[in-house]
Amino acid sequence: MYDRMQELDTENLEKIHAASMDLLKNTGVAFNDDEALEIFKQNGHRVEGTTVFFEESDIKKALETAPKRFTVHARNPEKSVEIGEDDFVFLPGYGAPFVIDGQGDQRQATMEDYDNFCKLVQTSKYINMNGWMMVEPADMPHATVHLDLNLSNMLLCDKPFMGSPVSRQGALDGIEMAGILWGGKENIMDKVVSVSLINSLSPLQFSDEMAGALIELVRHGQACVVASLIMAGGSGPVTLDGVLALQNAEILAGITLAQIVKPGAPVVYGSTSSAMDMKTGALSIGAPELSKNIHYVAQIARYYGLPSRAGGGLTDALFTDAQAGAESALALSTSVRSGINFMLHSCGILGSYIAMSFEKFIVDEEICGMVQNMIKPLPLTDESIDLGIIKDVGIGGQYLTHPKTFKLCRTEFYMPGLMSRMNSDSWTKAGKKRIDQVAEDKVAQRLASYEKPEIDPEIEKKLTQYVESRKKG
Repeated sequence: MYDRMQELDTENLEKIHAASMDLLKNTGVAFNDDEALEIFKQNGHRVEGTTVFFEESDIKKALETAPKRFTVHARNPEKSVEIGEDDFVFLPGYGAPFVIDGQGDQRQATMEDYDNFCKLVQTSKYINMNGWMMVEPADMPHATVHLDLNLSNMLLCDKPFMGSPVSRQGALDGIEMAGILWGGKENIMDKVVSVSLINSLSPLQFSDEMAGALIELVRHGQACVVASLIMAGGSGPVTLDGVLALQNAEILAGITLAQIVKPGAPVVYGSTSSAMDMKTGALSIGAPELSKNIHYVAQIARYYGLPSRAGGGLTDALFTDAQAGAESALALSTSVRSGINFMLHSCGILGSYIAMSFEKFIVDEEICGMVQNMIKPLPLTDESIDLGIIKDVGIGGQYLTHPKTFKLCRTEFYMPGLMSRMNSDSWTKAGKKRIDQVAEDKVAQRLASYEKPEIDPEIEKKLTQYVESRKKG
């Protein structure tokens, strides 16, 4: 296969691997959680203070038990998804404290915003999984908001969802609630019903919240994305080569902990590392370096036989404009074509993760549909080539009125739900609306047509009671 983006050969991959093994053996990775340190000690790792050191044999042993693919079960079985190898999923944005509205004004996110994003995910043709903390609601108590987010994920959407890795207790709350949803916690111990994002703290650390959440999640049979977000030139080396080695060491350390706790635990190898803007010192996720990292992450994950996470509709823009579209399309198309399996942030992100946008969610969703169509293979059969039709029409003929054109005209090509293909006169008569304005109308239509998916009233009651009891302490 020919691709102008760099394909890493065996020598390149082994060089990155060797550099990471050197870091893991001689520098180590800090785990700021007492149980994590005890687990490593009990399994023969050298531990000095909070720093854990790894031998290459430790990493290889962990990789032997980590699965190449796994199923994430939805409460609606028809919407369960596969992650790994050739299968991939799109998920919405994650972790934004603000919302940017259709006029470009930024405001603090609310619980109503979170619920509305759940509704957009539920009604989406292209987003396969619900996310986690699409926005951080400022109108909810910080200590218990994870309970409300879990409840919305479970009640407002019947697609698979992400878990709550905010802390060890947050992870346990998510597990308890998933247990209620599936009729008993014992029913999910060997059944993946959530995927949670565990981020390293670069360089070469895991916080107590992340390490504790990882332990509880994999202990209870739930999947984790172990991810590194390095800002090249800030929290990591200024060269992308060095970033690959550093993030690889961090990710492999987290994956090793997961496999020690529960051999065979589903894990995803993840990174959204990118460049620091040298003018401002801020992270740039619209940079071409982000897409280069995506391409390399997919290859390194395959080298280790693991599913991968990277990419999404990522941009530095603060409005749903041409910049947002160009940067997001670049990252999304690179992710899909490179073989990424878990595409978090596929829809809605603006301003380097600072905000979500309902309008951009709709635009990004359309891009997801377009790139999904782009990689759909041609059947290349005698029937699909159909020489008979070509000969029948012959030289100088036309295909517009041919019966086969009528038969396939609504299904053969991608039909946009948002992108305009109108001529100038039609566009003028329609009000000369920009794509963000059309998207704003679509948001209102989608939310107005939303119907809550059915759920057993007794299960809903138990979930609500659990949240209320936990809030009371």
